Amino acid sequence: MSSMDERGAAFEAKFAHDAELQFKVEARRNKLVGLWAAGLLRKTGDEADAYAVEVVKSDFEEAGDEDVYRKLAGDLGGLATEDEIRTKMSEMKAEAKTQVMAET
Repeated sequence: MSSMDERGAAFEAKFAHDAELQFKVEARRNKLVGLWAAGLLRKTGDEADAYAVEVVKSDFEEAGDEDVYRKLAGDLGGLATEDEIRTKMSEMKAEAKTQVMAET
């Protein structure tokens, strides 16, 4: 294998690794923000965990974060403002990245 082929293979491996980490961070963020929202909705235990899974699944509807935001905003109604939800999503993304990187 030539040097150029090796560099290409290394680049592809890094790209795949980075994409996998990004997916894990976003899924973890969605779980964490789902648990936060579950608390606002007065869900606990298995009910809170099930709700967090619903939030994670909502991210598969379209690319980006808007599908998750819409799910949370629709479910929370007047319990949280748009700014509060988006701020919590941002905070939980940072927390999720810390957690995922610690596991890797």
